[in-house]
Amino acid sequence: MATRIANHLPNSAFFSNILQACIQWKSLRAVQQTHAHLLKTQFSSEIFILNRLIDSYAKCGSFLYARNLFDGMPQRNIFSYNTMLSALTKSGRLEDADMLFRSMPDHDQCSWNSMVSGFSQHGHFEDSLEFFNVMHGEDFVLNAYSFSSALSSCAGIMDLRTGMQIHALVSKSHLSHDVYMGTALLDMYSKCKRPLDAFRVFETMKERNTTTWNSLITCYEQNGPANEALVMYVRMMDCGVEFDEVTLASVASACATLSAIREGLQIHAQAIKFERFNNDLVLSNALVDMYSKCSRIEVARRIFDRMPVRSTVAETSMISGYAKSSSVEDAKLVFSRMTEKNIIAWNALIAGYTQNGDDEEAVRLFRRLKRESVWPTHYTFGNILNASANLSDLQIGKQAHCHVLKHGFRFEAGPEPDIFVGNSLVDMYLKCGSVDEGGKVFERMIGKDRVSWNAMIVGYAQNGRGEEALHLFKRMLSSGETPDNVTMIGVLSGCSHAGLVDDGRRYFQSMTREFGLVPFRDHYTCMVDLLGRAGRLAEVEAFIKEMPVAPDSVLWASLLAACRAHGNVKLGEWAAEMLFELDSASSGPYVLLSNMYAEIGQWEDVGRIRKLMKNKGVIKQPGCSWIEIEQKVHVFMVRDKRHPRRKSIYNILKILQTQMKRSSMEIFVGMNLSYACNFQS
Repeated sequence: MATRIANHLPNSAFFSNILQACIQWKSLRAVQQTHAHLLKTQFSSEIFILNRLIDSYAKCGSFLYARNLFDGMPQRNIFSYNTMLSALTKSGRLEDADMLFRSMPDHDQCSWNSMVSGFSQHGHFEDSLEFFNVMHGEDFVLNAYSFSSALSSCAGIMDLRTGMQIHALVSKSHLSHDVYMGTALLDMYSKCKRPLDAFRVFETMKERNTTTWNSLITCYEQNGPANEALVMYVRMMDCGVEFDEVTLASVASACATLSAIREGLQIHAQAIKFERFNNDLVLSNALVDMYSKCSRIEVARRIFDRMPVRSTVAETSMISGYAKSSSVEDAKLVFSRMTEKNIIAWNALIAGYTQNGDDEEAVRLFRRLKRESVWPTHYTFGNILNASANLSDLQIGKQAHCHVLKHGFRFEAGPEPDIFVGNSLVDMYLKCGSVDEGGKVFERMIGKDRVSWNAMIVGYAQNGRGEEALHLFKRMLSSGETPDNVTMIGVLSGCSHAGLVDDGRRYFQSMTREFGLVPFRDHYTCMVDLLGRAGRLAEVEAFIKEMPVAPDSVLWASLLAACRAHGNVKLGEWAAEMLFELDSASSGPYVLLSNMYAEIGQWEDVGRIRKLMKNKGVIKQPGCSWIEIEQKVHVFMVRDKRHPRRKSIYNILKILQTQMKRSSMEIFVGMNLSYACNFQS
């Protein structure tokens, strides 16, 4: 019946409309039924309806039927090729699309746009731009579809130069004031980390929609300054533009970056007013992250618990929030309940352990990560190297270094810079006392930033190699890198360890005069240590009295140590009195002052200090040392009797003491005999 009716139709528009309905329903079966009826009509070989059939099969998920139909067509026109080309690019069959494109007898604007768009949508950005360039070179008219796809490709590979060239082409076309084209340009500049250029595009747009505003707010949120995202949101409200969940999520993320809890609470209030936002996953993720970063972990937890679907993003935010609030056990619990643990979640928990001083647990978690074949990132290695440095565990640090080398890190700048992994390696070796190994890593780094130079300079200074620290500082200046306050702490410490008083004074004065740096309290402390080690205590006293900042306990302790070393009791008493006021519970200043009195025989003052300690309840902390043997750390206190092998240890100590006394006596007798012989002769 249907076939008899179809035979009396003037054209195939009836079947075309049915196929359009099939596409809307996504019904492959309906397309097949329509195709079966068509085969019995006079339209069975009509190019137009066959093109519609190819399109319908492709859009209803049967690429195989579409391809077979295309290959079996007795005749094809440009629309046949374009329909098949569109099906290939949208399904990601880019090699087949490229082969078909090159075999086409002719191309039109639609053919080129399919290639530019298809390759861009599937991440082949360079190829997409190549098609765009050839299309433009062959004088095809570029439309909104061409420009938007090419701009998306520029954004994908952060190709700012090509993006600006396309911007120039858009400016010369009739699309220069098109709202969608303006938004595409804005997005390109945003992805290329050029917020100022994005803002300029925004300001020239005569028409803006919600997506336009969202693009600029997101640009500021991701690239900074984050406070401009809040400014633009307020401006958006003043202009009466309706916001959506993307707007609120971007502004909430900006609040998280700024730790702006007051503004974040207002954004949350806005979201609560609209029921359609209640279960939005992206907005819920942003709110959880915002409250976590603003140290409102209880509120973050309430939002997290109400989420119908808990995303990995929200779970990772909770882990980071708990770690920041020192609730590492809660972070561990969230981590353990995650159904899908991505590397960001692993990094967040490892960082949480490191930040809260549980470096051994951080190392254990890293080992578990490797056992579970999770691929670490540069952030993973940065955290585990920090843990190794904090533990002063050179063996673990070297193992981490091996993993770094296996993963091919080159310590260079780029889209994903990994210089800080090299910096962490340098820092780890220096804190473990392996200065030469740290120097080798530093010299082999392809890229170096200020942190790299600072790590080496401070490391040399802390390990008593002051002259090498100063030599490296000169190299740093020659390389064009400018010093900061951390650099100068290393330089001044290096001068102190090397006994270079005049150089230290000159570098201190150069901070303001040559480098525009205002000295901090730490720099003044370095100068006190420098002059004190050199015995210039009168200069130290004058220097402290002229300081524009109030001295802290570290500075006074440095002065007290210098006074003891050089026997200046009067100045030492002044330093000790200041320390008693600032840190009365610490036993260090009492012990130092008492020892000073004992060395010059002022026993009454020694008794007075000890009585003062007793009255104030100050207890001298016993000395502590440790040694690692076969990957096990043995800790010893003064007069310690807790070690399971204490008897053997004390027996060895007695043997060593006896041998030392015998050796001392032999040296003493030998010296006296030598003196007697010389005297007689």
